[in-house]
Amino acid sequence: MKTTKELFDNNRHWAKRMTQINRRFFKDLAGQQTPKYLWIGCADSRVPANEIVGLLPGEIFVHRNVANLVIHTDINCLSVLQYAVEILEVEHVIVCGHYGCGGIEAAVEDQRHGLIDNWLRHVRDVYQRHHHQLKRAKDKPSLLRRLCEFNVKEQVVNVANTTTVQDAWRRGQSVCLHGWVYDIHDGLLKDLKVSINKDNRPANPYKALEMTVTRAQGLAFKGKKQRQVSRRPQAPAAKRSVDG
Repeated sequence: MKTTKELFDNNRHWAKRMTQINRRFFKDLAGQQTPKYLWIGCADSRVPANEIVGLLPGEIFVHRNVANLVIHTDINCLSVLQYAVEILEVEHVIVCGHYGCGGIEAAVEDQRHGLIDNWLRHVRDVYQRHHHQLKRAKDKPSLLRRLCEFNVKEQVVNVANTTTVQDAWRRGQSVCLHGWVYDIHDGLLKDLKVSINKDNRPANPYKALEMTVTRAQGLAFKGKKQRQVSRRPQAPAAKRSVDG
C-alpha cells in the first residue's frame, strides 16, 4: 500500500526541478496570479487541466466537479466563476468534458448510485432533452460520446446565463465561452464549436442551442437520404436505335 510519504517525496523533486528550470519560478508565482483562462472540468483524475493544455501553475484557474456541471444553485461553482471573471478578469471560460466519463455513464444506467444520483439528475435532464437524437446512436459507446458533447454544450449555455457573465458582457468586458471535449484515448481536445462572446451572444442561448441541434438533425437526415438514393439500383440505359 502506498503512503502519503511518496507524495511529499514527489513534491520535493518537483519543486527542485521547477527551480532548476527557472530560479524565479516560485518567487514570481507567489507575487501574482494572472491567468487568462478559467477551466470548468470533470473531477476525473485522468483529466489534469494544466497538463492537457501545456500550461504552468498560475496560468489557468480551475474548477472541477463530477461531469463538469454548471448549476445555478451551486454556490461553489458560481463563486469560482465570479472570482475568475470579476477579480482575475479571465478572458476565456472553458467547459471541458471528456469521453469515458463515469458520471455520464452512471446518469443513464438504470440503477441507484446513492447521493450522487441527485447531482447526476442534471445529466439525465440533458439526456431527456436530446433523447430523440441520442436514440439514433448505433451503440452505447456512441450514445455516451454524444451525451458527453450535449452535456458540455448545455453547460456552456448555463455559464452564459449566469449573472456574472451577463453583467460582464453588459459592461463591455471581453469574456469568451468555449465548449471542449477531451479524449482520454488519444489525449486530444475537440472543439465543439459553440463559443459565445459579448458580440455574438444570442438573445436566448437555450433557443440557439436548440436550433443548432435541429440543424444537425436536418443535416444528418439529408445525408441519410442521399446515401439511400445513391444505393438504389440504376435503371439500365436504353439501347440506341440502329435502324438503317
